[in-house]
Amino acid sequence: MSLTEISADVVVVGAGLGGIAAAIAAADRGASVVLTEEHPWIGGQLTSQAVPPDEHPWIEQFGANERYRRLREGIRDVYRRSYPLRPEAKAWPELNPGAGWVSKLCHEPRVALAVLEEMLAPWRSSGRIRLLERVRPTAAGVDGDVVTSVTLTSVLGDGARVTVSAAYVVDATETGELLPLTGTEYVTGFESAAETGEPSAPAQAQPDNVQALSVCYVVEHADGDHTIERPERYDFWSSYRPAAWNGANLLSWTAPSPRTLEMDTRTFTPNPGDDALAVRADQSKDPGDGGNLWTFRRVAAASLFEPGHYSSDICLVNWPSIDYFLAPVLDVEPEEAERRIADARQLSLSMLYWMQTEAPREDGGTGFPGLRLRPDVMGSSDGLAQAVYHRESRRIRAVTTVTENDVSYAVRGDRGATRYEDSVGVGMYRIDLHPSTGGDTYIDVPSTPFEIPLGALLPRRMTNLIAANKNIGTTHITNGCYRVHPVEWNIGEAAGHLAAYCLARSRTPHEVQERPDVLTDFQHELIATGAQLRWPEGAHPY
Repeated sequence: MSLTEISADVVVVGAGLGGIAAAIAAADRGASVVLTEEHPWIGGQLTSQAVPPDEHPWIEQFGANERYRRLREGIRDVYRRSYPLRPEAKAWPELNPGAGWVSKLCHEPRVALAVLEEMLAPWRSSGRIRLLERVRPTAAGVDGDVVTSVTLTSVLGDGARVTVSAAYVVDATETGELLPLTGTEYVTGFESAAETGEPSAPAQAQPDNVQALSVCYVVEHADGDHTIERPERYDFWSSYRPAAWNGANLLSWTAPSPRTLEMDTRTFTPNPGDDALAVRADQSKDPGDGGNLWTFRRVAAASLFEPGHYSSDICLVNWPSIDYFLAPVLDVEPEEAERRIADARQLSLSMLYWMQTEAPREDGGTGFPGLRLRPDVMGSSDGLAQAVYHRESRRIRAVTTVTENDVSYAVRGDRGATRYEDSVGVGMYRIDLHPSTGGDTYIDVPSTPFEIPLGALLPRRMTNLIAANKNIGTTHITNGCYRVHPVEWNIGEAAGHLAAYCLARSRTPHEVQERPDVLTDFQHELIATGAQLRWPEGAHPY
């Protein structure tokens, strides 16, 4: 077993959207950065997990940082420069390559990967950012309230390890993996109403009650029979009837409506011949999942491209039927967590097999044997996403914890969300909680456009660890609106800039948050980089 030791000003663990944003921000501010990633692709939600961006309705005009806008426009630019778009599609200012209803920018994950790689390239070439690939954190050095180093182990089974020493440690992992390794205080699952005062919280804390995770994949519809081998757990999953499904099978076109909880039967028609240019995705007006599931998360609409480029649309499967909520994977023995994730993969494959063999069709027949996995689109050998889509993480016991009472439209109304003097970014999304491991159904609560307080990125005790993903100081409930793509990017960008600012100014993160003069100076720097810290007056979609 080989062990390498390196050092940097900042180590960013996890190269999802928050991690990449943090690394770029820190490097741009002058810090040397080590960025690490476990999976073959950087990009997290947007790439290895294959989830198109969940965004608010004004994303094209305001409510996002400048660097996030560059990412979005970079994706469109790749399609315009390199893909054979029809002239009408190329001229579409708000080009949506997949014409999916879930997002104004549905696209293939590999295109986002290319843009993120391009955004990192100058910093990697200069040596300011060093990317360590295919490693995961397995240990940490701690001296009192300071994290001194992080040890990462190769996931390739070769026994290689590297220990990174750094002045600042940014946890941008999908599940807050550094928190138990460093002894940082954190919470999982549902907090109690007595602790948070939230109207949607239970009377007693439920630490094992965590949102469903999903293993996504894409399919096309082709000639011939592409039915996969019957999954090992198909008998279980094909007969599983969750309580929230009111007697319906999980593997079906039927599921509770997130907003009404009434049972809703969707349709499924591959390549429906719809007018892709007419799609205007806006979940504040139409959640988009009540109609044809094929177009809900479609990532390539064949009709937007020259005839013959795509033989079929490409449809992302990320639906209620693949939500895995039998048991949590946080803070269980590694072998048990692996078993549960393997079961989630079996669920995803079982849904595909059900669609290929048993799913009712609108013509009265059953099964769509022409559905075919696209491993090349996923960058995987089996056609499933490289990484699990975790909706919920361990969350730090933070200086500031955002609760439902801070963002719920039912609570806040026209007053808007709580205003934070230490805001370092903005976000907007409904409080969207999927069924959970405690047996709960959806919680879907309208929210107001909100701010990201710097105090939510800071643990109460640890002095040099900064949260930069879904592990910030939210509750189980407010995680449901702070977990989406542009918010994660804004959190990460603030975290990376903060680390570099503290190094350059000989300040501590807590000092920046507590001292008005230092905070104002830091916020001015963020604004100068293109960060948006406040919403314009009157911005709400209800």
